[in-house]
Amino acid sequence: MKAFIRELLGFDPSGKDETGGVLGNVKAYYGCVEAQGRGTLHCHMMVWIEGGLSPNDLQQRLKGEDGVEFGQRLIHFLDDVISNDVPDEPPDSVDDPPYPAVHPDSHRGFPLHMEGPILDAFRKRDIRELVLVNQSHSHTATCYKYCGDGPRKCRFDLEKENVIPTTTVDSETGELTLRIVNGMINNYNPTMLEGLRCNMDIQFIGSGEEAKAVIYYITDYITKSPLKAHVSYAALELAIRRLAETDSSGGSLPDSRERSKRLLQRTAFALISNQELSAPQVASYLMEFEDHFTSHRYANLYWTSFERFVDHVQPCRSSSHEHTDDAPLDADHAGNGADSNDPEPMPSSITGDDAGLEEVAISSTPDGTIVQLSSQLMDYTHRGNSLRALSVWDYVATIRK
Repeated sequence: MKAFIRELLGFDPSGKDETGGVLGNVKAYYGCVEAQGRGTLHCHMMVWIEGGLSPNDLQQRLKGEDGVEFGQRLIHFLDDVISNDVPDEPPDSVDDPPYPAVHPDSHRGFPLHMEGPILDAFRKRDIRELVLVNQSHSHTATCYKYCGDGPRKCRFDLEKENVIPTTTVDSETGELTLRIVNGMINNYNPTMLEGLRCNMDIQFIGSGEEAKAVIYYITDYITKSPLKAHVSYAALELAIRRLAETDSSGGSLPDSRERSKRLLQRTAFALISNQELSAPQVASYLMEFEDHFTSHRYANLYWTSFERFVDHVQPCRSSSHEHTDDAPLDADHAGNGADSNDPEPMPSSITGDDAGLEEVAISSTPDGTIVQLSSQLMDYTHRGNSLRALSVWDYVATIRK
């Protein structure tokens, strides 16, 4: 992965070398490694290119005055870096070098001593074999596992009839539709496929509904838990049952706080012991290989803490805390005769049961003591006048503690 980032993406951490790679001048990237059902490791990565626009900005640019000319340049770029066809088989020639009689992924490609027409012929044959082996889709039961009793449609949207001859831009909506030469071929970049020699999929996050679908897909993959929900619940039940067995055997715990700590420990152990790890995952962790790759340091925003705080201060009528006619408002929210349009002062903290709803960052000292590092909610609430103009996101993204 490091060689891919350095050589194919051409990313320079210092930002001085703007030569770029096969996709252009890469400004940032973020990728996470996961194991699929068969245990093999693969990486999902987002890449930001210099000059790239957000989906909304791209849509507005394509609808603007120079939208047609800009759209043609964008189409040329995308058709150059994204392919989904099977290259033509090169004509036979007595001068052609022999192609290895093994799986195309099991050798490193063309020999370094090759050059000229012989090298060109070998690479054409090589990329064709790689596409046929790695990028060609074959329908299996997995394709239709969510269809139920409805019509059978491949969930990967790979069908022979899915052919779009050319990439087009809708001048009215600004929506971009990429070409599909072969409906059964996954998108690929020829240079990446030749270097990585494995299955790949490359998508452009453009505008319109397709862009939203791609963003949702990537976000879901990056944030999903490796442990299934039903496995988590089963592990939690096991932890509670074992703790109850300890109490009944005479080994009662001294107080409720200690019992809660034991329950938390047993739950954590049960969750970890029930997590499925493939052999490649275990080997990767033991060899201290990375499970994610990033060009920048990212700030984590614990949004649920802020959401609960706002809902506590000013409950939304559509929320679960909606007041009814039979349930009187408390003094703070009743207004006490004040103008209902006046902004309510935000309390400095949450007390009582709501205090336990807050998420905080924790760490451990050298002696193993767990300590609270910071509370984003409290830090932002007490940020002071000099930082008063900062939004929640700008504060979390720029302030270090």
